[in-house]
Amino acid sequence: MKKIAILGSTGSIGTQTVDILPSIDAEVVALTTNRRINLLEEQARALHPKMVCAMDENAAKALKIKLADTDITVLTGMDGLIACAAESGADIVVTAVVGMVGLLPTMAAIKAGKDIALANKETLVCAGGLVMSAAKQYGVRILPVDSEHSAIFQCVQAANGNPIDKILLTASGGPFFGKKIEEMRGMTREQALAHPNWSMGAKITIDSATMMNKGLELIEAMWLYDMAPEDIEIVIHRESIVHSAVEFADGAVIAQLGLPDMRLPIQYALTWPQRAACKVPRLRLAEAAKLTFFAPDYEAFPALGLAQRAAAQKGDRGAVLNGANEAAVGLFLAGRLGFAEIAENVARALDAIPCQKELTLDGVLAADAAARELVLAHSPI
Repeated sequence: MKKIAILGSTGSIGTQTVDILPSIDAEVVALTTNRRINLLEEQARALHPKMVCAMDENAAKALKIKLADTDITVLTGMDGLIACAAESGADIVVTAVVGMVGLLPTMAAIKAGKDIALANKETLVCAGGLVMSAAKQYGVRILPVDSEHSAIFQCVQAANGNPIDKILLTASGGPFFGKKIEEMRGMTREQALAHPNWSMGAKITIDSATMMNKGLELIEAMWLYDMAPEDIEIVIHRESIVHSAVEFADGAVIAQLGLPDMRLPIQYALTWPQRAACKVPRLRLAEAAKLTFFAPDYEAFPALGLAQRAAAQKGDRGAVLNGANEAAVGLFLAGRLGFAEIAENVARALDAIPCQKELTLDGVLAADAAARELVLAHSPI
C-alpha cells in the first residue's frame, strides 16, 4: 500500500486527490491547509493521517482543539509543512499548495527520498535546475500532475525511448480568447475568474486569463523534459480535449486526449506505471464533434512572451517572473490593480532586477522577495 502526503489537501487539486483515493490502494499519512481547518478536520477524521498542518498559526491552534480527541499531530507554519512532506513516512508527496510556498517542502521531500506528484508549478518555474538536479541525486521521481505535463509524460512513455523533436503545449485560451489588447484594460475580476472549461482556484484561474499559466507551464516543461524553450510550441485548443502532444523526428505526433477533469492526471501520477479504473467520465469522440487549434496572440497576452524570455535567460529569471506575477495577481484580486497591469508589473520586475545566472536556493528566495517587493512598491495604496 502506497503512503501519501497531500500538501494543500483543502484546495482544488487537494480535494480532487482525496476524491480519487477510493480508486487506488493508498494510505494518507499527512494533510495540510493554509487556514481551511473545518474541511481539514473533516478530511483528517475520514482519512486518519499521522499528522496535519495549518500554515496559519491561529488556524493551527483552533485545529488542535478540534482534533484533541484524536492522536493526530497538529503542526503549523513552514516547519510543519516541511515535516509533513519529509517526516510523515510518505512514499509519495502530492504538492498541491499554490505558489512559492511549495518550494522548500518539495526540496525537503526530495532530500528525504520521497517521490513527488507535482502540481505546484512554481517549484520548477523558480528553481527547476536545482529541483531536477536534486531529484537525480536522491533517486526521486518527479511525476507531473498538471494535465498538460501529465499528457506529455504519457506521450513520452509511448515514445519507447525515441527522442522528442518538439512539445506541443495546449492551452484553452481562457475567458478572453479572441480579445484584442485594447480590450484587456477594462476586464474585471469577475470576468477573469469565469474560465470556460476548468474549475480551479482563483490564482491559477487569473493566470489562465492572462495566459501566464501557459508561460509557467512552458518553463516547467523545459525542466521536466530537458527541452530548449524554442522547441516548446504553445497551441490554443478551446475544447480542452487534447491535453498536449509531442512531435518526433519523422514528423509523427502523439497526443493524449481526455475530458477536462484533473482527477485523471492526479490518479495516474499516484498509480504510475500502472493504470487503474477511474471515476472520470469517458471521452466520446463523436460527442466531442470537433477539435480546433489556433496560434496564440502574443500581443494581447504579453505574459507569454515574458515567460519565453525568462525561460531563455534561465538563472533566477523564473523566480523573478513568478514572484512578480504572484504579487500582481494578488493585487488584482484585491481590486488594487487593473488586469493589463499584471503583465506590465512582471515586465518591470524582469527589467529592473539584475539577472543572476548562478542559482542557489537562497538566490531563488532572494529573487522572489525582490520581485514581490518591487511590485508592491509600485502598486496603488
